[in-house]
Amino acid sequence: MATIAIDAMGGDNAPREIVHGGIDAHHRGHQIVLVGDQARIEPILNDAGIDLPIVHASERIDMADDPAIAIREKRDASVSVAARLVKNGDADGMISAGSTGAALAAATFMIGRLPGVSRPAVASYLPSGSVVLDMGANLTCRAADLAQFAVMGAALARTHYGVAEPTVGLLNIGAEAGKGRLLEREAYALLEALPNIDFVGNVEGTDLATGKSNVVVCDGYTGNILLKTAEGAVKMVLGLLLESVSDPQYAEALQTLAPAVLGVREQLNPERHGGAHLLGVRGVVVITHGSSTRLSITHAVDTAAEAVEGGVPDLIAAGLAGGKANV
Repeated sequence: MATIAIDAMGGDNAPREIVHGGIDAHHRGHQIVLVGDQARIEPILNDAGIDLPIVHASERIDMADDPAIAIREKRDASVSVAARLVKNGDADGMISAGSTGAALAAATFMIGRLPGVSRPAVASYLPSGSVVLDMGANLTCRAADLAQFAVMGAALARTHYGVAEPTVGLLNIGAEAGKGRLLEREAYALLEALPNIDFVGNVEGTDLATGKSNVVVCDGYTGNILLKTAEGAVKMVLGLLLESVSDPQYAEALQTLAPAVLGVREQLNPERHGGAHLLGVRGVVVITHGSSTRLSITHAVDTAAEAVEGGVPDLIAAGLAGGKANV
């Protein structure tokens, strides 16, 4: 069984919501280690009547801190301590709802990159059934980076979706091979030449809702805008739907439709999608929203444990070693 270290001090709702998420994950059968200020974590555990392992960390990195500087200066920050547990083999994976930049820096500098990886990438799941990366770790990329993202995303898709040969698409402004900036045109040629990758060509924004490919690759600037736009669109559509059906004339019909509407809302709830993977490092790292609740943390632990048990870092390393993506 995988042991997951939780950065209990990361996020807007730390440590209470984070710790309660760890407690819920423990009740789901996961092995949990809480990392953070023991004096603040213990009372929460005591109130819940449960005893979980705590690794004390005397510092935390705030959202306003410069990630690279904070990682160097705050050696005992909770996210750094969690990363060291993974590096030393005392935990199989870690999750953090704190600064994404700090989690990226801690994972890169302390856990280390996999052989051949030039840049780790953030990968998220879309409800339509696709892995999308990069979602914000790298604002600028080379074409070779996008080729590596394809290998990393395919490894994750094999584990999460159970697909033996995941399809990979390149996010672009048109389906034709010659579309896009120089980055996309060069990446298209590299992706087309990759062995063991089923490249289906360019995919457009509208294709993301249909799951045209199991994996979608893009630079982090584009991916981060895509992620936040999608989250905003979901909130807008659900809000409009609920506003429409709240009219008294639909009251009777709503009683019948309510379970279906609520089911869709839950399916699209970001808190149920388990956060985002940081791929390309020598361990499993999952990053969640800064506003994460206990539900988000619980599902993030599920996500991390699945990746550990599926051997995602090893699959990525094998894919890079066997292909031409380690440019």
